[in-house]
Amino acid sequence: MAKGHRSQIKRERNANKDTRPSAKLSYARVSVTKACFVLDAIRGKDVQTALGILAYNPRYASSLIEKLLKSAIANAENNNGMNPENLYVAECYANKGPTMKRIKPRAQGRAYRIEKRMSHITIVLDER
Repeated sequence: MAKGHRSQIKRERNANKDTRPSAKLSYARVSVTKACFVLDAIRGKDVQTALGILAYNPRYASSLIEKLLKSAIANAENNNGMNPENLYVAECYANKGPTMKRIKPRAQGRAYRIEKRMSHITIVLDER
């Protein structure tokens, strides 16, 4: 159990908060593995290069991640006052979300389960 007054505990918690600009997409209808193929291609790249990679990537997840990256850039400009030319993708990862379970009818009265997976995708930017 934490010691101190409630306001002191909150102050300490907010003091070590990450101030880098970020954007998060929750409940994206794409599996984590498919999203990670695209995220691995842009990790560590500067923002203009990453947008170019995403624009010409044929995967479905790249359109979602491109929109998310543009949102993170806008957050950096408006909330943190950063210059978009100096930004790069510091972190990007996809966490597992809930799975929708569906049933597909098969031969002889059997039922196969189909799992429609979701993910939570996060992009964190930083200045060079």
